[in-house]
Amino acid sequence: MDFGTILGLVLGVFCLVISVVIGEGELTSYLHLPSAFVTIGGGLCSTLINFRLKDLISVLKVTKKVFTDKASSANETIAMLVKLSEKTRREGLLSIEPELEQMEDPFIKQSLQLVVDGIESETIKDFMDTEIENMQARHGKGQAIFNMMGAIFPAWGMIGTLLGLINLLLKLDDPAQIGPSMSVALVTTFYGSILANFICIPIAGKLKMKSDEEVHQKEMIAEAVISIQAGENPKMLEQKLKIFLTPEERAQDIKEKEEEAADSTVSA
Repeated sequence: MDFGTILGLVLGVFCLVISVVIGEGELTSYLHLPSAFVTIGGGLCSTLINFRLKDLISVLKVTKKVFTDKASSANETIAMLVKLSEKTRREGLLSIEPELEQMEDPFIKQSLQLVVDGIESETIKDFMDTEIENMQARHGKGQAIFNMMGAIFPAWGMIGTLLGLINLLLKLDDPAQIGPSMSVALVTTFYGSILANFICIPIAGKLKMKSDEEVHQKEMIAEAVISIQAGENPKMLEQKLKIFLTPEERAQDIKEKEEEAADSTVSA
């Protein structure tokens, strides 16, 4: 689970509620069904006009990535690829074919299967590059949808405010109705701003960040696959792949190796 996303949502709602309470306001005054209807409904309709229906449905699958973290770390992936490299150096490329059946990552599995099948390195590289580009295109569509909603919800909030002001002008002959009507008119702008800046734009940003991380890891895998096919020295391959690690991941890798060395010393 991505606890940062969950914590941000919970604390964001908490801050809003506390702000209303401290300001001696009433939570019920911020709940207005017609305002929610015009802001949310109008924004979704505009998004539906801009994108295909199947794209909007598929974005629900993409959204779950905001609340999940990647299953395997880059360090684990590097360790696995280096072991495969060592095995191919000792026993040949065909020796890793039984291990491909147990791999969960389809990108690694398909790329290494091409290596085992004896496909030329240029063809394999084209395949991996195309896979990465297609993945970026899929991820980009989800980001575009949320960016679109982030831009359109405030506009629909303003439309709702204009509708409220029109109704307000119709009641100018009753001064007692001006205050409540003005409050309701501004609620739609409030809804639009919250949906855009608290939900849609942050989700688009988180999806882009996770997509960039996945592309980065797949580029690392692509580099390893070509090196394995070329029969590169596993130690050299390991050093090459560690260039893709963040400083935190490198520090974790060093710590794990020190712990392994200490355990080996104790066992001896």
